[in-house]
Amino acid sequence: MKTAKKIYLRDYAPPAFFIESAGLIFDIQKNLTKVNSTLKIKKNPIYNKEAHPLVLDRGGFEIESVIADGMILLPGEYRADDKHFILANTPDEFELEITTILKPHENTSLEGLYKSGNILCTQCEAQGFRKITPFADRPDVLSVYTCTIIADKDKYPVLLSNGNPVKSGDLDNNRHFVTWEDPFKKPCYLFAMVAGDLACLKDTYTTGSGRTVELRIYCEKGNTDKCRHAMKSLKQAMEWDEKRFSLEYDLDLYQIVAISDFNAGAMENKGLNIFNSRYVLADPKSATDEDFLNIQNVIGHEYFHNWTGNRVTVKNWFQLSLKEGLTVFRDQEFSSDLNSRGVKRVSVVKNLRNSQFPEDSGPMAHPVRPESYIKMDNFYTATVYDKGAEIVRMIHQLIGEKNFQKGMSLYFERFDGMAVAIEDFIAVMEEAGNRDLGRFRLWYCQSGTPCVTITRKYDPALQQLEITLEQHTDPDINQSVKKPFHIPVRFGIIGPDGQDISPAETGLLELNSEKHRFTFDNIPGGSVPSFFRRFSAPVKIKTDLTDDELCFLMACDTDEFNRWDCAQTLFMKQIITLVEDFRNKKTMTVSPGLVKAFEKALKDRKTDMAFLARMLCLPDEAEIKEHFDLVDVTAIHESRQFLRHYIAQKLQSVFMDIIGLCSKTDPSSISHESMAARSLKNLSLSYLGSLKHADTTELVMHHYSGAKNMTDEIAAFKILSDIGPELKKEAADRFYKKWSHDRLVMDKWFAVQAGSCLEDTLDEVRALIMHPDFSMKNPNRVRSLIHAFAFGNHVNFHRHDGAGYRFVSKNIIELDNINHQVAARLAGAFNHWKKYDVKRQSMMKKELERILAVKTLSSNVHEIVSRAVS
Repeated sequence: MKTAKKIYLRDYAPPAFFIESAGLIFDIQKNLTKVNSTLKIKKNPIYNKEAHPLVLDRGGFEIESVIADGMILLPGEYRADDKHFILANTPDEFELEITTILKPHENTSLEGLYKSGNILCTQCEAQGFRKITPFADRPDVLSVYTCTIIADKDKYPVLLSNGNPVKSGDLDNNRHFVTWEDPFKKPCYLFAMVAGDLACLKDTYTTGSGRTVELRIYCEKGNTDKCRHAMKSLKQAMEWDEKRFSLEYDLDLYQIVAISDFNAGAMENKGLNIFNSRYVLADPKSATDEDFLNIQNVIGHEYFHNWTGNRVTVKNWFQLSLKEGLTVFRDQEFSSDLNSRGVKRVSVVKNLRNSQFPEDSGPMAHPVRPESYIKMDNFYTATVYDKGAEIVRMIHQLIGEKNFQKGMSLYFERFDGMAVAIEDFIAVMEEAGNRDLGRFRLWYCQSGTPCVTITRKYDPALQQLEITLEQHTDPDINQSVKKPFHIPVRFGIIGPDGQDISPAETGLLELNSEKHRFTFDNIPGGSVPSFFRRFSAPVKIKTDLTDDELCFLMACDTDEFNRWDCAQTLFMKQIITLVEDFRNKKTMTVSPGLVKAFEKALKDRKTDMAFLARMLCLPDEAEIKEHFDLVDVTAIHESRQFLRHYIAQKLQSVFMDIIGLCSKTDPSSISHESMAARSLKNLSLSYLGSLKHADTTELVMHHYSGAKNMTDEIAAFKILSDIGPELKKEAADRFYKKWSHDRLVMDKWFAVQAGSCLEDTLDEVRALIMHPDFSMKNPNRVRSLIHAFAFGNHVNFHRHDGAGYRFVSKNIIELDNINHQVAARLAGAFNHWKKYDVKRQSMMKKELERILAVKTLSSNVHEIVSRAVS
């Protein structure tokens, strides 16, 4: 492959030309679409004394004609290669009209204009607009768009774009057109167009100022009833954003379109969001409780982008977290305010530790604002999104809610309609909070996860507690020497009687140096400190807390996150001990104190059941591996299985009681109480299923057969798929027979089988690739089968014979010819190959080199794999 050019933040320069307006005409024909773009171009005044050619980005399409200020240009009067369109000599202001020919039915990359089923749609972020027409495809060129779509009335009765419809009518040969105008300037990555035969669920929302906004959710016919939860979530998001952030929607129409083929979750195109259908369609029979919560969260996220991303956008792609991290923070707050804040925080942190922390310690480690990239698609990462959200959350803690809202108001007042940088956001927060965040800015430009070590000294005579906090960040490929971060530490103390005796004035400690001591007076003996409440900073934490103290905090801490974290720490310590016992061929034993604490929590009727379900769930194998310098795949698997089996044996009757208690809820309700009961019931069922006794297996099968919602059905299906091959096959056959008509449910069917820990799983996955319902061209299918196997099935992906590695690498190579974004994401499964034993390292490296040897390898996959190898 050609060596891809690396783009550096330090090389950023403002655009030489602005595009004041863009008039687009999409003429949809049988096997092609003609796109006519009329661009009003104006030279950037800062370059008036310099000669600059007009250089537009270009994808691999045919250019039919070029007209500049009314003059038809011949091919020799402009240059066009596979990446650029260039006019060498231009006036300072002129009009450029270009007609291109696209073949969306051949576009499997799902960028630019492509076909999903019988629907034509666009995806332009990050750099897909250049695949539609030559353009300055960069976020700091903001234009006003008009879009006219012409198509056959029967095949494409619905024609959509950004903004408001201003004209429509019929044409000859059973064709029609609709013209849309968006009054707000936007970068081209926010442009959207959809054409298809779609059903529509309609509603309205009345804003705080009394305006009526029309709401429309489009989907394939027959699915409108499954859009009702999404519509409810949209109205909740609109109301929440007005109440919490004083932000009102700015157009009279808000549209969402659900499609089956999409590289990501959704796209916030101004006024016309395009969604992966999995984040729109849901009813209790076919969607899990997790699906309902995810839909609410993603609907909210894309709506919140209307202000944090659309009205104020980014100066360049290095600033991506300015829109994504900020909007993730906002969607997390939305979900927390509407549901359980503690449960949401636990969910967020678990994802951070499972995805972002490993990213920070691997070959793809990068700051929240990267210094360089080859393919921007590869930097839509957990670091940019999730760690970016944690940085915003830390700012919120440091200056407080009132000042944070003041800062947000300043942000919109000062930068509305502009493309800005992270420094601009920090500056308004400093102004609003009246404090210097100079050292804090390091979070954006220094990579790595700091480890904070906490030690204590207690003087019983003085009743004085001394806490020492010390931070360290390992060097990586980005910086060989790490500077100390500014770390907010939310802190509390639980007295010996279990009461919270936290000093009000020291609720938030600030660690600004490598080491700092804090002293607290009048602290009774036997008190236990509670650190990093609400997970106040994205750090690894080492404490000198004993197991007894962890059990005490697990039961008594008033901070829900820390109760969960203490339980997870106890589980992890026990698993680490079991791994060592397994390696040394010692008898494996479990601490009676751990089982006692588990039982006490399980019998707790005052704590939210949803929170208990998360607190009592064992860490998964991918998370456990992060606690070892050298990963022993078999030892980790066997140790986790042993612990789960042991707890199930000891507490079998308690689990049975929980199942009976929690089975009384309405199976069709998606209230928090009902969801919580189901989560604890299904956790209990999974523990009992691990016993593989005849009676417990029969109990799981009974729950599977009698399930009245997808949450219970899929939970039992997963348990059966880990018990034995025959049960797995029986359950899978029954599930397929019942649900083969539903595309989204079939994604679950593939994923459950790919995640089974049984030894025959790889053979099953190989067979499922040949299944008539599987398609390499559909990202959801690939994620549900191959991605689920590579990332979610630690023991089988890392088989001792290397067959899992060979299977995944083969499919990365095949996928790269279809969709390089999906292939690159899958290639990340090999990122941590150096953590494993010598034999596995050798086998994984061989597969990475095999991928790199492909002459037609995309830049996306090459960037991921070459960084892993190096």
